[in-house]
Amino acid sequence: MARRRLQQKGSLYQQGGWWKLRWREDQIDEAGLKRGLSKPAWIGPCEGQGRLTEKQAQRIAWENFLSRLDQNNTVPQSVMTVQEFVDRKFLPEHVAMLKKGGRIHYDSILKHVLPSIGTMRLRDVTGEDIQRLVAKLIRGKYSVQTAKHARNAVSAIFRHAIEKSWYAGANPASKVRLPEMRRKPTHALSFEQARAVIGALKQPYREMVLTAVLTSMNIAEICGLVWKRVNLTEAWAVVDGESLPPFSLHVVQQWRLGEYTSVKEKTRNRPIELPAALVAALLSIKQSRGLFVGPEEPVFASASGKPVDQHNVLNRHLKPVGRALGMPWLSWHVFRRTTATIADQLGMGTADRKALLGHGTDAMASHYVQGADRGRQRELVEQIAAKLFEETGGLVQ
Repeated sequence: MARRRLQQKGSLYQQGGWWKLRWREDQIDEAGLKRGLSKPAWIGPCEGQGRLTEKQAQRIAWENFLSRLDQNNTVPQSVMTVQEFVDRKFLPEHVAMLKKGGRIHYDSILKHVLPSIGTMRLRDVTGEDIQRLVAKLIRGKYSVQTAKHARNAVSAIFRHAIEKSWYAGANPASKVRLPEMRRKPTHALSFEQARAVIGALKQPYREMVLTAVLTSMNIAEICGLVWKRVNLTEAWAVVDGESLPPFSLHVVQQWRLGEYTSVKEKTRNRPIELPAALVAALLSIKQSRGLFVGPEEPVFASASGKPVDQHNVLNRHLKPVGRALGMPWLSWHVFRRTTATIADQLGMGTADRKALLGHGTDAMASHYVQGADRGRQRELVEQIAAKLFEETGGLVQ
C-alpha cells in the first residue's frame, strides 16, 4: 500500500536479532511540547527460526504502528500520561464540578485505575489495557460492580479528553467487556408486611416509613425534606416563588453525606399529593415536637436539629424490626419498590408510576416493579379454574 503524503515512514532497523521500529513524534517535558524519537517498538525476529524478511517486518510495522500515527499526531497533547491528564484536566474540570458523592466516588475508583494505566500516555492506551485492568480487579476478588465503575471512570477520562481535543479517535473503553453481574434478590412488601413494619416502629421512624411507602420518596429525599415544602393545610401556599397545592409536598433537595444537595435527577424534582393518613401523621410530629419546626428545619430532625442519619435509623430501628418480623432484607429501598409494586397491582399506569417515583424513563419505572409472585400467580390461576368449572359444570371429559 502506497504511503500517503505526511504519513510516517518510520525507521526500521535490526538490533540484537530483532527488527525494531522508531518514528518521530511529539513529546512533552517541563519546557512543553517538542519533537523527538519514539521508544523502540519490537516488530519480530530477524534471525533464527521464524525470522521475518525486511518486507514482512515493514508490513507488520505499518499495520500495527505507522498506520495509526496520523490520527494521534493531530493531537500533540495526547503524549501526556493518563495521570498527568487526570491531575491537570479531568479532576479540576470534571470531577470538581460534581456533587460531593460524585467526588468521593471518583476518589475511590481512581485508586484502582491509575496504578494500572496512570504512567501510560493517552495515545498509547488501548481497549486491551483497560480489559486487563478489569480482569485484574476481578481476579483480585473485587466485585463486577467495582470493575464496571473502573471501566466507566476510564471511559469518562477519555470522553473528557476527546471533548477538550486532547485525544483523537474512539474511546478505548467503549468495547471493554464485563462478566455477568449477579444481583441480589429484590424485595417488596405486601400490605400485611407493610402494616406490620409500621406498627412495630415508634415516632418518627414510623412516619418516615409511612412517608416512604405513600410517596415513593427515597431516604435521601425524606431526610432532606423541610417544613416549608410541606403543605398540611387546605389553602394554597407559595414557597420560593412556586405554588404548593393543599395537602401536598414538593421534593426539590436531598440530604446526603452531611449536606443538602439538589435531587439526583431533574425528574425527581416533583410535587406529591399527600393522603389524609400521612397528613395526620406529619401534623402529629409537628405538634408533639415543639422544637425544630421552623420553615427551613427538617421534618425528620435529630436531637441536634439536623436531619436524622439514614444509616443510624436503618441499623438501630429498621433492621431489628425486619429481623423480628422475618424480613432480614428490610431496607429503605424496599419501601420504594413496595410503592411501585402496589401501584402496579392496583392498576396505576406506567406514566403515573413514572411521575410518582420521579423516574425519567418507562423502563426504569417498570424496573422497580417487583417480579412475579408465585402466591399471586396461584391465586390468579385458581380464579381462572373456578371460572372455567363454573361455566362448564365440572371437568371436561
